Amino acid sequence: MYLLGCDIGSSSVKASIVDSETGITVGSDFYPKEEAFIKAEKPGWAEQNPDDWWTYLKHAISGAVTQSGINGDDIAAIGISYQMHGLVLVDKKQQVLRPSIIWCDSRAVPFGERAFNKIGETQCLSSLLNSPGNFTASKLAWVKDFEPNLFDNVYKFMLPGDYIAMRMTGDIMTTVSGLSEGIFWDFKKNEVSEDLMSCYGFDKSLVADICPTFGEQGELLPSVAMELGLKKGTPVTYRAGDQPNNALSLNVLNPGEIAATGGTSGVVYGVNGHINYDTLSRVNTFAHVNHTADDPRLGVLLCINGVGILNSWVKKNVAPEGVNYSQLNDLASTVDIGSEGLSILPFGNGVERMLQNKEQSCSIQGLSFNTHSKAHVARAAQEGIVFSFKYGMDIMNDMGINIDVIRAGYANMFLSPIFREALACVTGAVIELYDTNGAIGAAKGAGLGAGIYKDAEEAFASLKKLEVVEPDGLKANKYYGAYDVWKGYLERIL
Repeated sequence: MYLLGCDIGSSSVKASIVDSETGITVGSDFYPKEEAFIKAEKPGWAEQNPDDWWTYLKHAISGAVTQSGINGDDIAAIGISYQMHGLVLVDKKQQVLRPSIIWCDSRAVPFGERAFNKIGETQCLSSLLNSPGNFTASKLAWVKDFEPNLFDNVYKFMLPGDYIAMRMTGDIMTTVSGLSEGIFWDFKKNEVSEDLMSCYGFDKSLVADICPTFGEQGELLPSVAMELGLKKGTPVTYRAGDQPNNALSLNVLNPGEIAATGGTSGVVYGVNGHINYDTLSRVNTFAHVNHTADDPRLGVLLCINGVGILNSWVKKNVAPEGVNYSQLNDLASTVDIGSEGLSILPFGNGVERMLQNKEQSCSIQGLSFNTHSKAHVARAAQEGIVFSFKYGMDIMNDMGINIDVIRAGYANMFLSPIFREALACVTGAVIELYDTNGAIGAAKGAGLGAGIYKDAEEAFASLKKLEVVEPDGLKANKYYGAYDVWKGYLERIL
């Protein structure tokens, strides 16, 4: 029996097929092979065509099935992970009305600020656990104001994963976790927020029906099953945003457990067992995949938009031509900790929630033309990313989340020895690296939702730990010093 996990990212769409008995991934693929196109008509805007996600998914599933050598009919359940905070709008015929406004689009910030003031800071934070900010609800408000004729034709708004599930099953549904990430959920009343809907002038009919995160969410339509090479009636039994799903993939489900990623954006995600929030809303609190009103499980999310994209920019524009990421890491390792006084602030990919929704440009500080080289820039970029993690994790510490162990997949920025060492040393946390990814996590989530696994312990019994990185006390002092310099630059700019 096999499980299919689909991960709808902004750079690519991934599919993994997992043997439910052994937990082994038998097939995996992604598409497109180069980074997916993001349309930016104006500075701070970012859009993608939802139909493209569907095309990418077909290619990824086909590649995963081919690699696995199994028959598509042998897949018992499907799970979906997706890029958070996006907005997809459809009419009554389930036709997409406009490109999706995705997570890193910052046009809706003023709408969120006005709603925060109108609803009231205390009410927002105590009920929504966040300010409306630049999240899905505020993006929908932007469409309502700037595209009123289009808005009049909106039947339902969805998150990216809801759209993929709709394409598979024909059913328009969402989850409490999804609604909370869009800042639609009132945690006090355990329902869609009347305050927010009234403030923005949204009719509740725009909200999709709510289904459980784990459980029956619809079945593959015959025409779609044929299109995907799968069996008609195959159930979709799990969906979650990429960061809650990444935490699931690392078996991070209980209070005090921490997951991290370092892809296009960088995220530290901690689980809280009680209702709490940052008074400045610099980190965000959402319903985790296993949250219930009676037994709260809240994901506290620190997100830095300009993480992997900075490292990618350095590779494309600074490093010698033809250098791959491994060679870029080797180049950076030729420079000592602290990059000889060079600091990079990795904020150049839209507004940064951690900086209270300021759209702060990336900047290079302390540059000496007589001292610094490409190698210094390469190392300072990675250190700057780590230091931005540290800055945000201090906020999480103030909320009562103690970060002693960080679990992460062995991928993206966590492939870099410099990144791993710097993060362990400057935070004092042990880093555990695992052989997993979002698509594998979605497949395991599908198994839980279908009842194939009786619990998370069984689902993740095969989770393989690849490496443990301990803080190095001797190097830690150097990293602390470099962090103090970096933090000083940031605070002067802010």
